[in-house]
Amino acid sequence: MPCIINIETSTKVCSVAVTCDGMVAFNREHHEGPSHASLLGGYVNEALEFIKSSNLKLDAVAVSGGPGSYTGLRIGVSMAKGLCFGFNVPLIALDTTEIMACSVLFNPKIDEEALLCPMIDARRMEVYSAIYDRALQQVLPVAANIIDENSFSEILKERKVVFFGDGAAKCKEVIKSDNAIFLSQVVPLAKAMLALSERALRNQDFKDTAYYQPFYLKEFQATTPKNKVLNNISNK
Repeated sequence: MPCIINIETSTKVCSVAVTCDGMVAFNREHHEGPSHASLLGGYVNEALEFIKSSNLKLDAVAVSGGPGSYTGLRIGVSMAKGLCFGFNVPLIALDTTEIMACSVLFNPKIDEEALLCPMIDARRMEVYSAIYDRALQQVLPVAANIIDENSFSEILKERKVVFFGDGAAKCKEVIKSDNAIFLSQVVPLAKAMLALSERALRNQDFKDTAYYQPFYLKEFQATTPKNKVLNNISNK
């Protein structure tokens, strides 16, 4: 009976789930972030207490490895690594867009032939996205895309595509194809990692705990706080 702690911190949502033998046995999530630094440790401690009180043995730790928020990914991966070292268990890293696709895979409102396009908000009209079929095979790889009226136009001529995630909302007014379908309120969550993390455990698809780095996709870009900019202008 595999027991896995799943950690998801790639967006403003912070979530932790314990999955055991095909079921979500424990789940905590907070949607009003980003507050990963203050919440994640508490959620993980609760998960460990649940595992102990249920007489379970931790078999692995799975983490959402990106793309997504630079800071969020670093916090999540650091916590996952610490658990792996502390409990001497393997590290599993999952693609964030695949986690999102998995979460809507059995949605009865989605046409069986439709493709799935998870979108993570980046900056301005840019999103991190990929396109999957219903077998979770990639039709288009994960990439940083600047969305305009021509985005995904070739695929949309032939197939229905379901767009979802916090990056999809800002694309709704731009992508106008009749084959474009938009789902709201879909975010990557630890409980949606169940099937993917258990598959990785069965296949022993583990990462090197010491050297693994999140898939940032793009280099971190620091921004200057607005008040600092205004102070600099006023001092000139």
